[in-house]
Amino acid sequence: MKKILLLLCLLLCTATYAQKKVKVACVGNSVTYGAGIENREVNAYPAQLQRMLGDGYEVVNFGKSGATLLNKGHRPYCDQEEYKAALDFAGDRVIIHLGLNDTDPRNWPNYRDNFVSDYLALINSFRQANPDCRIWICRMTPISHRHPRFKSGTRDWYWMEQTTIEEIARLANTGLIDLQAGLYNRPDLLPDALHPTAEGAGILAKTIYQELTGNYGGLQMPVTYSDNMVLQREKPLLISGTANADEKVTVQIAGQKKETVTASNGKWSVTLAPMQAGGPYELTIEASLPTEKKNKKKTPASQKLVYKDVLVGEVWLCSGQSNMAFRVDELVDSQRKDLTGYAGKQPQIRLFNMEPRWFTNAEEWDASVMDSLNRLQYYHDTQWTVCNTQTADKFSAVAFSFGRMLSDSLQVPVGLILNAIGGSGTEAWIDRKTLEFDFTDILYNWTQNDFIQDWVRGRAALNIKKSTNKQQRHPYEPCYLYETGIEPLQQYPIRGIIWYQGESNAQNMETHERLFPLLVNSLRENWQEELPFYYVQLSSIDRSSWTWFRDSQRRMMQEIPNCGMAVSSDRGDSLNVHPRYKREIGERLARWALNRTYGHRIIPSGPLFRSVEFKDGAAYITFDYAEGLHTSDGQPIRTFEIAEYDGLFVPAQAEIVDGKVKVRSDKIACPQLVRYGWQPFTRANLVNGDELPASTFRSQK
Repeated sequence: MKKILLLLCLLLCTATYAQKKVKVACVGNSVTYGAGIENREVNAYPAQLQRMLGDGYEVVNFGKSGATLLNKGHRPYCDQEEYKAALDFAGDRVIIHLGLNDTDPRNWPNYRDNFVSDYLALINSFRQANPDCRIWICRMTPISHRHPRFKSGTRDWYWMEQTTIEEIARLANTGLIDLQAGLYNRPDLLPDALHPTAEGAGILAKTIYQELTGNYGGLQMPVTYSDNMVLQREKPLLISGTANADEKVTVQIAGQKKETVTASNGKWSVTLAPMQAGGPYELTIEASLPTEKKNKKKTPASQKLVYKDVLVGEVWLCSGQSNMAFRVDELVDSQRKDLTGYAGKQPQIRLFNMEPRWFTNAEEWDASVMDSLNRLQYYHDTQWTVCNTQTADKFSAVAFSFGRMLSDSLQVPVGLILNAIGGSGTEAWIDRKTLEFDFTDILYNWTQNDFIQDWVRGRAALNIKKSTNKQQRHPYEPCYLYETGIEPLQQYPIRGIIWYQGESNAQNMETHERLFPLLVNSLRENWQEELPFYYVQLSSIDRSSWTWFRDSQRRMMQEIPNCGMAVSSDRGDSLNVHPRYKREIGERLARWALNRTYGHRIIPSGPLFRSVEFKDGAAYITFDYAEGLHTSDGQPIRTFEIAEYDGLFVPAQAEIVDGKVKVRSDKIACPQLVRYGWQPFTRANLVNGDELPASTFRSQK
């Protein structure tokens, strides 16, 4: 009988233990509470987290709207009933998301010195309530630029707090969950600029679920990894992806083998030693659990990805708007036949063609498109393809011409990543944080914002006319193409960037002069490297602002390091913004790359204005890259003008004298200014010995 009773007691204890649930306390402010969410008891993030975790967990919402982390704040969390209830709950897992309300001017400016100590005390109180609990603190959910106090201080204090929270996690030895990343690029999910919708709360719940369980969906790689890819040669090669937490990841290629362990946030990376050009190779990436954990996880013992026909060579990003997207099959016949004929013989060139799901033509998009746009699902899924007649025909003519010249000159594999979008403005390609700090005003009410070209705004409004969402997104929206076309590349190692864009910013040269350096820095920051950036100066067309814009592009080349500019004015079309001669433009970009990036002895550019000296009633102009100055058609030099007073230019005679250009006019006795090619559609004809055209320019007093 005693044995039976003992057995029954043991079974009862086992059943009780099996039924014991893991208690999860969700501590926070109104975002945790679920303010603004319809039926918040079901749709706030703790409720959604409960459904994800299942019956083995008990998740309780201890959120308090308006609560501050700071004990001297206007509504300290530690003074609220929710805090006392959370301590009594004594959770096994504690998720703390506080700090948003501390960005109020009543709080952070006055009590910032107490933030660390108050947070540490809060963490310690939960450890006292349950010494065995595990605690995570959170990087705060976003505060959109639409918040009324954004520019007056909230933006700055928010980022100060984020940095402080990261330090607190290290000091307190807690976990750190990033609740900003999943919502930062989704302002449409923050209708009041602060509180997520139910969908946004679902993103938060999934983020926390992954951290609690370590389940990130197994081994996954960025979109740029596929068969036929090209890896960048001769530089440390970062390979990164995601896998389930604590899994061992092994990367192998060409005799190299690197191992690492996935972090608690699902991320991993290894750095391969620099490789020489060559291939084909096989890149193998495998994720597996340590032996002691295999039986405890309901996941496959291992996952393996194998990428075949991998080459090592030169990789370039090719981006911008429609003239970069302009395809080989749209060229004049002679250039198309030349390029496609070459393409059929060049498997060493590989193409990664990111095409949009919806082109920004003059049409209303179907209402079903809108949700996909907001979810940043704008580009088609794609993969690396071997260059042949068919793949080249549908690829960028400028990019392919650039790649062909590199391949011929370097005799190595070349990989070209194309993500250009017709009509897009510079602002769409810049990351959100950069614009939040350096050009905040361009973010506001962007479809009515005069910083953005009216054509761009009008086309976007037409495309999304059927949307009823006040925060509806569009590819032309500031930040959007960075978020959909740059971030998914996830720092895939590249050599540099070529860029053809500006038509959609040419109405406001001054705005573009603010945006363009931000663009270059934004892209370089993404890759954590001062990448070469070579861009195309706008061509000729009958649009009056383009003279000033072209000269502005020329001047910015002198202000931004490691840049080069290809002149295209001699291949313009007076009526067509998409000239059909593109091969030369790609080759001119390649000249900059070969000269500046690869150190080849090749002239990178046509004549570029350096200086002018006024004497004896004439202007004597010195150019860079001026060896062999002459005219492209054998006629006298055209389109020079001089003036004594700004705004009163007259046509002038020009001749080449001792390697300089002498400009004079009988109508101007004491010239003080000179300009060249100053017509929207210009027939300027000055070239150097390599037949490369001189750039539009205007001297300054």
